[in-house]
Amino acid sequence: MRPRNTTQVRPEKPARTASAPAGPLARLAGGCYRHRWLVVACWLIATSALLVLGFRYAAAADHDFSGGASESAHAQALLRQHFADQNGDTLTLAVTAKKPLTDRAVRARVESLLGALSDAPHIVAVADPYRTPGQISGDRHTGYATIRSSQDQISADTVTPLLDKVKRASGGGVTFALGGDAVLSVEQPPGGPSEGVGLLAAVIVILISFGSLLAMGLPLTTALFGIGTGLAGIELLGHLLPAPSFTPVVSALIGLGVGVDYALFIVTRYREALHGGAGRDASHSGADPERATVVAITTAGRAVLFAGSTVVIALAGLFVMQQPLLDATAVAASVTVLATMAAAVTLLPALLGFAGRNIDRLRLPYFGRTSTTSPLAARWAGTIQRHPVIGLVAGAAVLLALAVPALSMRLGFADASTAPRDTSAYATHRMLADAFGPGRDAPLVIVTDGSAGTLRRVAAAVSHTPGVATVTPVRTSADGRAAEFVAIPTTGTQDAATPKLVHRLRDSVIPRAAAGQRVYVGGPNASTIDFADSVATRLPWLIAIVVSLSLVVLLVLVRSVVIAVKAAVMTLLSTLAAYGVLTVVVQWGWFGHALGFATAQPITTWVPLFVFPILFGLSTDYEVFLVSRIREEYDGGADTREAVRRGLASTARIITAAAAIMVLVFLTVLLGDDPAVKQFGLGLAVAVLLDATLVRMVLVPALMELLGAANWWLPRWLDRVLPGRPAGRNRAVRRNRDGAAVRGPDPAAHG
Repeated sequence: MRPRNTTQVRPEKPARTASAPAGPLARLAGGCYRHRWLVVACWLIATSALLVLGFRYAAAADHDFSGGASESAHAQALLRQHFADQNGDTLTLAVTAKKPLTDRAVRARVESLLGALSDAPHIVAVADPYRTPGQISGDRHTGYATIRSSQDQISADTVTPLLDKVKRASGGGVTFALGGDAVLSVEQPPGGPSEGVGLLAAVIVILISFGSLLAMGLPLTTALFGIGTGLAGIELLGHLLPAPSFTPVVSALIGLGVGVDYALFIVTRYREALHGGAGRDASHSGADPERATVVAITTAGRAVLFAGSTVVIALAGLFVMQQPLLDATAVAASVTVLATMAAAVTLLPALLGFAGRNIDRLRLPYFGRTSTTSPLAARWAGTIQRHPVIGLVAGAAVLLALAVPALSMRLGFADASTAPRDTSAYATHRMLADAFGPGRDAPLVIVTDGSAGTLRRVAAAVSHTPGVATVTPVRTSADGRAAEFVAIPTTGTQDAATPKLVHRLRDSVIPRAAAGQRVYVGGPNASTIDFADSVATRLPWLIAIVVSLSLVVLLVLVRSVVIAVKAAVMTLLSTLAAYGVLTVVVQWGWFGHALGFATAQPITTWVPLFVFPILFGLSTDYEVFLVSRIREEYDGGADTREAVRRGLASTARIITAAAAIMVLVFLTVLLGDDPAVKQFGLGLAVAVLLDATLVRMVLVPALMELLGAANWWLPRWLDRVLPGRPAGRNRAVRRNRDGAAVRGPDPAAHG
């Protein structure tokens, strides 16, 4: 019998005698390693220049989600065209007093403050409650003034001095509070200490994993260069694609997570090649530093490029929503991911050139191991493989149970009613809701460019509709070509009855009264409802497009239809489970106060839109690193069971560390103030945690054990069509049922 022939390197032979990796990535890695001084200098100069330009000439944020072809967008366009006095952002000054507001002393204090506010920069009009009907409550103890600015979105520089004046004016039985979207933005900024705490969390996790200060510093340095470049770039990009203020925070979170993870995977593979493979500790028995760098980039670096491309492709799926601000945020996050990818495959090889064999210097006692193989993970994989049905059923049952609450998920935007109780915005809401009803914060502006007489009939019909508290008199524009009135609901913005009222007015009440004339229901509340409806309608298309594009990327990398489809299904389960947890915590209010949510509230409309594509990209990262390692073992001669066991043992520790970094980074946003960003971080943290534990450690090995050789099924025609077909792959070493290595075409690869 001929001796068994395998592709494995003999243990006693140095790994560097094997043939060196070839291809564009190998040439890139070798070039960056040899010209490391030049590479680092280029990154320093480029990053510094972008930081100076980006943050000095940053574009202003944009929060107008009313764009598109919705009814509220048409209403807004008419108001801007015909009612110039309503253009510009507004603030609301609320006042409550122990004595009636008509008391001479109280009135003097109110009018003094109104005068001071009207003299502030960018303030063009103040609707005095004493001269504007309906702005003093029936008991005459509460009133409000509407303050209009010349700015479409009042800047923080304008709002902050006004807040100070209002706070100083309160006291002596009279309480003032200032509210409005601009006040919410100032009192609940999207940033905060989260990025710094997230970076500290990443340091701790990498130190525990590597046990070396130098090995810890390389991933962090690489990630920071990539994030800094990306964030500076998106500040400049904002001049072409205006984006909301939460965009830099979302981009920084994603960039920090993937940037550290990508560098972590490459450094791990470098150390493994340097030490002669997993489980070997003799530093001089493996490859030399240059070849170890090339090996790391051509293996883990290749996976990084595929994984990062999947994140970018997934974010591109947001364009199906046809919402300019979401498009801008998707582009900004993609730029950050691309910057971290570029840093991982160019800057990191240069830094590895400086580290060389000293990668494990400055070690900390009791932390980290040189070996990347986890015996515990190997034993766990064996346990799951012996009981695959139990593992599959139990894991799927947990994910499905967590996903059930998502069926009741409602979408909306945070407003003053969901703000922390110690803010001026919430005080304004509470004072006016108690005096005028909760619908005061949810006005519906009803406008037409037709007959004002018809609109008066519409106003009469709306006023008699259940759920409507009051309507204002019909007002005709100065040019006589449009008319409008305001309807105040009996329920607030966050109440489920308010969207139902809007749909009832649009579907039946207004069409019957308007008799064919076009009448539009608009205003901030209607814009929120329209945006939520658009999300609910287009979300299935987003899911279909992201899944389809990601399947193509996975097919090219792992060359298996079964594994690609399995990855998509698992990610969908993780996403639905994350949606379910968000619904329970944020909407139902379970543990909400403990996690920093002031009150139960609907899920912010943009949060599920971003959680899905980002999670799909991140979970594909772990799938790529795990399955590509399993594929290496399989193509090296192991059968499917052994390949899964070895692949899981080799990647479990690093995937766990990477997931821990992601989870901690995302959870740090709970320290901030913006409820939407907190929902975003919580949803991603839960999803990544589930994906790295239940999916990677239970469902993947259980399914691969049950499917056996079918895991690698790829039709011949698809094998020929897909790019990057490895030369001689069908002659790869494999094992028969008896465990012997054999050569020849692999029947499992072609159905």
